[in-house]
Amino acid sequence: MVDFSNDTFWTYLVKAVLILVFLLTSVLLAIWFERKVVARMQVRPGPNVHGPFGLLQSLADAMKLLLKEDITVKAADKFVYLIAPMIAVFCSLLTFAVIPLGPQVRIPFTDITTPAQLTDFPVAVLYILACASVGVYGIILGGWASGSTYPLLGAVRSTAQVISYELAMGLSLVSVFIVVGSMSTGEIVAGQTDYWLILPLFPAFLIYVISMIGETNRLPFDLPEAEGELVSGYMTEYSSMKFAWFFLAEYINMINVSAVATTLFLGGWRAPWPISSINDGMFNEGWWPIAWFLVKMWMFMFLFVWVRGTVLRLRYDQFMRFGWKVLIPFALGWIVCVSIIRGLREFHDVNLQTVGVVIFAVAIVVIVVLRFIPEKAPAGAAGAAGAAGSDEAFDAFAAGYPVPPLPGQKLPPSPRAERRARAAIGAGAPGTPSSTDTSTTGKDDDE
Repeated sequence: MVDFSNDTFWTYLVKAVLILVFLLTSVLLAIWFERKVVARMQVRPGPNVHGPFGLLQSLADAMKLLLKEDITVKAADKFVYLIAPMIAVFCSLLTFAVIPLGPQVRIPFTDITTPAQLTDFPVAVLYILACASVGVYGIILGGWASGSTYPLLGAVRSTAQVISYELAMGLSLVSVFIVVGSMSTGEIVAGQTDYWLILPLFPAFLIYVISMIGETNRLPFDLPEAEGELVSGYMTEYSSMKFAWFFLAEYINMINVSAVATTLFLGGWRAPWPISSINDGMFNEGWWPIAWFLVKMWMFMFLFVWVRGTVLRLRYDQFMRFGWKVLIPFALGWIVCVSIIRGLREFHDVNLQTVGVVIFAVAIVVIVVLRFIPEKAPAGAAGAAGAAGSDEAFDAFAAGYPVPPLPGQKLPPSPRAERRARAAIGAGAPGTPSSTDTSTTGKDDDE
């Protein structure tokens, strides 16, 4: 465990204030960074007016939200409506308390040495997962208390999302606990002295990265606030600073999960090899480790922005199917493999390379077999397929509002697709009706 014996009340207070300032400053930088990176991907300048390189744009946005009219929905549950964004923000601020930013450092202009970490305890990672889980209640309660349909749908989606992807995230971390033998963030970083855990536990790292994007409601997993279908989801009825608190919580959570990924898989504050071996590890001492930690953390922040700028939003059924049928089974299988290898290493004298090859071969066979097993047709799919095979076209607006087609059903071609098809027929067969004549029907073509 990290030594906190020299810390006093004032030391804890100073570190807590520094963490708070660091998070708020990082959010302002993250907003500017996201806009600049997405703008570069879309070949446009991005923020470039307020301050040098547009660095003050985030501050201008914060002032706009602070001075904007604060509206409270008349039909809302007032107490829950106000407390929900506070829950989201406060829970997001708690996570960084157990993140080690570096080893022992000396406070400038004093002789006091203290760990670059607010606190640590044997179940620190469980504390992080608990804070993330409770923070989602802010989204759920905010959507429910708004007294509106779209926020309620966003809250329901958030409930299902946190159950699905929080479970996958927790399972991805179990293999870290098995290898290191501890849930303390300080001991996990100490256990990566020889190699980072991303090397032996890359499948767990991959599961965690996917889960952390889903956990923070970012594209392509931003289903609780999908603007294209829910206006803005759980935040639809919020304005001014209440909206800003939700916005702040989202970006702080991005920083939190990036810091956790850095701590658990990328060696935490340790310098990358071969820099770590220079001059007996001089770059792993003093204030250098904090710089390495920030570089790794912002690599994950770039990944967030990169995914947002390149990947389209999933449908909700695809999102849930991927979580329950792909991520969770894969995470469970990986835990079994890591447990077997760990047990053989501790209690038996066997060739671990051979065991690894056998497990890998078995996994490939299982994946191939599962890939070719036909999926069980859902209830009503047979009738839907029969309806799709009949001459009657599926009407998506039959109930008065648009509904997606069931498996086996197909939407009729759009008018634009029909005109293109007629244009292709007209270009290939002289004498056929003109493609610009939109009044021509298929019956007329047959005649």
